[in-house]
Amino acid sequence: MHYRLLLFIFLFTTLLSCQKRGRNTQNVFCYNESKGIATLDPAFARNQGIIWPTHQLFNGLVQMDNQLNIKPCIARRWEISEDGKTYTFHLRDDVFFHNHYLFHNGIGRKVNAFDFAYSLNRVKSPEIASPGSWIFNNVTDLKAINDSVLQINLETPFPAFLGLLTMQYCSVVPKEIVEYYGTDFRNHPIGTGPFYFKLWKEGEKLVLVKNPNYFEKDKDGNPLPYLDAIAITFISDKQSEFLEFLNGKLDFISGLNPANKDELITKNGKLNPKYKDRIYMVNQPYLNIEYLGFLVDSSLNKTSPVNNHKIRQAINYGFDRVKMMKYLRNNIGKPAEQGFIPRGLPGFDESFTGYTYNPDKTRRLLEEAGFPEGKGLLPIKLTTTADYLDLCEYIQQQISEFGIEISIDVSTGGTFREMVSNSKLEFFRGSWIADYPDAENYLALFYSKNFSPAGPNYTHFANAGYDDLYEKSMYETCDSSRLNYYHEMDKIIIEQAIVVPLYYDEVVRFVQNNISHFEGNAMNLLNLKYVKKHIADDIDSR
Repeated sequence: MHYRLLLFIFLFTTLLSCQKRGRNTQNVFCYNESKGIATLDPAFARNQGIIWPTHQLFNGLVQMDNQLNIKPCIARRWEISEDGKTYTFHLRDDVFFHNHYLFHNGIGRKVNAFDFAYSLNRVKSPEIASPGSWIFNNVTDLKAINDSVLQINLETPFPAFLGLLTMQYCSVVPKEIVEYYGTDFRNHPIGTGPFYFKLWKEGEKLVLVKNPNYFEKDKDGNPLPYLDAIAITFISDKQSEFLEFLNGKLDFISGLNPANKDELITKNGKLNPKYKDRIYMVNQPYLNIEYLGFLVDSSLNKTSPVNNHKIRQAINYGFDRVKMMKYLRNNIGKPAEQGFIPRGLPGFDESFTGYTYNPDKTRRLLEEAGFPEGKGLLPIKLTTTADYLDLCEYIQQQISEFGIEISIDVSTGGTFREMVSNSKLEFFRGSWIADYPDAENYLALFYSKNFSPAGPNYTHFANAGYDDLYEKSMYETCDSSRLNYYHEMDKIIIEQAIVVPLYYDEVVRFVQNNISHFEGNAMNLLNLKYVKKHIADDIDSR
């Protein structure tokens, strides 16, 4: 009874901690999820709002570090066969599910390979209809050899497969708990993570509490996590969220709301000096590239000027990306002046020179294409959504100085996506956010066997040399050799000017000064197991 009373008091103070006036001074990390959370079942972790809390509750075989390297998690080691088709994972023997009364004596039982076989086959199952089932489209067999060994066989080699397994879909769950709750597992999650589920009042508050039996330690051998709890609120209004943060009731906010952009950051993308004593700003690469795509399939686009690669190159050289980022994006993001592979991925090549502003080259290319000063060149229609109209108008204006006429058509989201997917647009605004930390995620967009609408090759680019490099990379198990293939493919994309890379995206986070070890990576993962909250005024260790 004494334990239950203490637990009640702790939960009560946790719930109130993010609602007090002034700074939250308990060892509870508070953040807001403005779009709400639909489920805590990792099999349905399809968006950031779900991924962030499930990452605190669950673990998988492997995990990513801050540089997107694949590291052990519940699997302590693994082997990949020489043909790249068989993955054998050897599990730790000190990982336990969170306590639950359905387990013997209410104590969480040890995780074994059969749990992983169940969990991954569950995601793969059509009956579950998990949005992550595509991860296992290439899997022919998935089985536990014994309690500590799991084996996965692929139909064809896919070196990015380990990266797929870092996705939250691939978390381990206990069969007996899942089957007991059925669809209600969404709000009765039992995992192995650094925090366990305690309370969820939908639309108001979600509370996760420190797992005292968590298996991971810090580099000094101290147990993780450091926080006592996580409290998540669901304030839908971004302005109200911002005010809660300024009042110290939230420990961080992610991203920039246009209404508060000029209040928080300067024109050069730095934190407004008036806030430096209260909060700090974290910029990091985000695996998203914003670009304009050309439909280069002459069978679909017979008379368009974009069929001429010199015209495509001329457009790429014809506008200033550096000024575009400064004046339209407050330097949040980097001008895409290298390749199509974005910053933050191991395949990004800093030394590679792509397209920079060069008016002389634009004029020369137009002349070589037979359209000096743009004379005789048919207008080109660029289709975008309203969110990116400012970027498109900027490019339109700069390109017009060379006699290239671009008309802009603004389309709604659903209609726009349908037209892009069915290759109906000669020139379109595009973006690509990585699902997994491998450059193949981006290079697959230009593989000829991925033609839309069946695949993501919306430009219908077809190049035998490119396809050969792509297929060779799939059979290359050596990371450095595979990266060489990736770089060669990236060069072909840029040389042929299949796209107009605009900028490499960034994640911007604003954090209270008493929070330290607030880590993230280019997948915009929220990793709270290392976070420390300094209750006193001493924040020097940040």
